[in-house]
Amino acid sequence: MDKLSQHVDRYFIRYSFWAVFGLIVWSWLYILKDQPNALFDLFRAENGDYLVEFIEGMLGVGEETPAYLDAEMWQKALVLTWETFVMSILATGIAAISMFIFVLPSARNVAQGKLGFQAHWYHKVAYHISRFFFLFSRAVPELMWAMILVFIFKAGIVPGALALAIHNFGVLGKLCGEVIEDMDEKPIRHLAQNGASALQILFYGIYPSVMPSFLNYILYRMENIIRATLIVGFVGASGLGMQFKLAMSFFHYSEITLYLLCYLLLVYATDFLSAWAKRYLAAKE
Repeated sequence: MDKLSQHVDRYFIRYSFWAVFGLIVWSWLYILKDQPNALFDLFRAENGDYLVEFIEGMLGVGEETPAYLDAEMWQKALVLTWETFVMSILATGIAAISMFIFVLPSARNVAQGKLGFQAHWYHKVAYHISRFFFLFSRAVPELMWAMILVFIFKAGIVPGALALAIHNFGVLGKLCGEVIEDMDEKPIRHLAQNGASALQILFYGIYPSVMPSFLNYILYRMENIIRATLIVGFVGASGLGMQFKLAMSFFHYSEITLYLLCYLLLVYATDFLSAWAKRYLAAKE
């Protein structure tokens, strides 16, 4: 059986590679047929001139004091960086808490009564409802959620955080639901056979097994949320993204450099804290 499984996996990987390669070739041929000059337009001399002009603008060539050398601009940018960080933490918290509420009913093995819970008709209803929420929320990109929420509410940190939270709620729900579905069921069955209640199975069997993976996924999504704040900021959801858009609109290219530096610092700090937290969790296992 193991040899047959390895044989099937080997052929699946091989044909999957050629299928992906064929799709890439077909897509390029389609582009070249539909827009034959699209590839060659990338290498026009005018594009090189525009690139040099843009880089000189970002470096502040011709400006008396570029924005990235101005102390007052740095102070303003750091305040915006803090707002961006607060927005991402708020979005991560909302997404994680909401995911914890819906993730258990969304697991197929829970709905089928395989983890010590009795399968009832309302478990199947909750399964389909929670799956629909996860699918719908992650199917709509953060930018569209931000556009809707900014239209309803005034621009600020809260609409941006909610937009990021709604999308990542669906992503976390799918990832963490699969963790529950793939967990080892033997310890859970032993608890059920020894008379453990549903709450005991939940807090002594399921959550201890899946929590490290849950936390890893939450930290991973927090890193993505930090980067996505730039996108939601383009529709007025506050933070560095909004100022980045304004700087682009008014051709303040040296300010773009300043905001990019602040984003790099923010992403680096977040990655460092996330890596430290993952190492800490791994050491505790």
